[in-house]
Amino acid sequence: MEEIFDVCDEAGMPTGGTVSRSLAHRDGILHRTAHIWVLREKAGKKQVLLQKRSKNKDSFPSCLDTSSAGHIQAGHEPLCSAIRELREELGIAALPSDLKPIGTFRISYQKEFHGALFRDEEVAFVYVYEKPVDTEALKLQPEELESVLWQDYEKVAEAVGQRNPAYCVPRGGLLLVGKYLGFSSN
Repeated sequence: MEEIFDVCDEAGMPTGGTVSRSLAHRDGILHRTAHIWVLREKAGKKQVLLQKRSKNKDSFPSCLDTSSAGHIQAGHEPLCSAIRELREELGIAALPSDLKPIGTFRISYQKEFHGALFRDEEVAFVYVYEKPVDTEALKLQPEELESVLWQDYEKVAEAVGQRNPAYCVPRGGLLLVGKYLGFSSN
C-alpha cells in the first residue's frame, strides 16, 4: 500500500489535504519529513553518523545521507515519525525525551533518478540523538540503507559545501546541526 502524506504549508502545518507518495514526488507537492542526526564526540571531534542509502532508493541511491530520515505519514506528528524512523532504519529504540528538536528547513529540488523526474518539496523537522550508539549492534533496514559510518562534522560540512556527489546530505539540516554543535557557519 502506498504511503499517504499530509499536504502542508511553508511552516510545515497540515492544510487538510493528503497526497500519495508517488503524486507528491511526481508533481512536487509540499509535504513533511523528519530528519534525525545521531551525534557523538570522539577524540575531541564532533561526529555525525551517516547512512549509505540503498542502491534501490528512488532518490540518491548509494549516497551518504542524514543518520535517519523519512516521510511523516498523514495524521502523524514529527516527533512520533522521528522515533519510528530511528527504530525502522537503525534499530534504535528512542524515547521522546531522547530526541531534541533543533529546527526546520525547506527542501526543494527536482532531479532525474532511474530514468524518471523526481520533484521533492518538503518541510523537514530536525532532531538530534546523543545517546551512545554501537554501530555493530544496529539493525539496519536493508530496503533503506546499506551501511553506516561515523564522520567528523567538519569533514561532512566540507564535502557538502563542495557538492561532493558521494553525499546527499541536505545542506539546511547540516547547517542546523552545525549551529547546535557550536560551529559558526558552513
